[in-house]
Amino acid sequence: MKLSIRHDTTYRYDDQVRASIQYLRLTPQESERQHVLSWQLTLPHPVRAQVDPFGNILHVLTLDEPHDAIVISARGQVEIDERREAEHDKHSALPFLRFTRLTTADEALREFAALQCGSRRDRSGLIELMEALHEQMPFKRGVTRLDSTAAEAFAGRAGVCQDHTHAFLACARSLGVPARFVSGYLYQGNDQNLASHAWAEAWLGDAWYSFDVTNNLSRPERHLKLAVGLDYLDACPVRGMRRGGGGEQMHAKVDAPPLMLVQTQ
Repeated sequence: MKLSIRHDTTYRYDDQVRASIQYLRLTPQESERQHVLSWQLTLPHPVRAQVDPFGNILHVLTLDEPHDAIVISARGQVEIDERREAEHDKHSALPFLRFTRLTTADEALREFAALQCGSRRDRSGLIELMEALHEQMPFKRGVTRLDSTAAEAFAGRAGVCQDHTHAFLACARSLGVPARFVSGYLYQGNDQNLASHAWAEAWLGDAWYSFDVTNNLSRPERHLKLAVGLDYLDACPVRGMRRGGGGEQMHAKVDAPPLMLVQTQ
């Protein structure tokens, strides 16, 4: 499957911002599952790429002059190997056993994970955990915040893809299974719609396997990965800070240009 993507993020401010910094994880990497045919970022000024502690491609955009808007664009083409279910990695998975504020497992999450998996720590057990979370936490906008924790979203029995992923990470880590947050895009079907998305990966044996709680999917054939981390804050595509500016309006749009989808042999 070949995907053509254009992702535009626009920030507008009520007053002039004196200075700002944006951390951009908007560039996919080559892997066993995805081959980057072309990719470019369009930014207010050129920025050199670097690699963050999780191996993601990171661009740090710093604006020291006053401004009342920022426009960030990413575009390119990536070919996805729909047949590959796992990705191998030479780096240790052990850091992804660590809980964060957003992924700490409280007693309710620990009991839920133990109930679903018992003594199993294999893929089938984690698929059943994913399916149970999908049923327990229906997708619903507006009931959580960006800083909502896994425990808060689980207690509220609803959330969005970020909350579903945090809950899965909390459960998996409580079972002693390394798991990480993934940000990227999801191709949503014949309507040629592409959306920003988040899902989880768990380390089983010698490879990472995908678990998309929101869509109840354990095969990543429709997923394009941008970045990974311990939680949303490590892997979100755009994250920034500023001085001044007053109120802020942020608009993000992911476009799928014509002929976006090409089935590969």
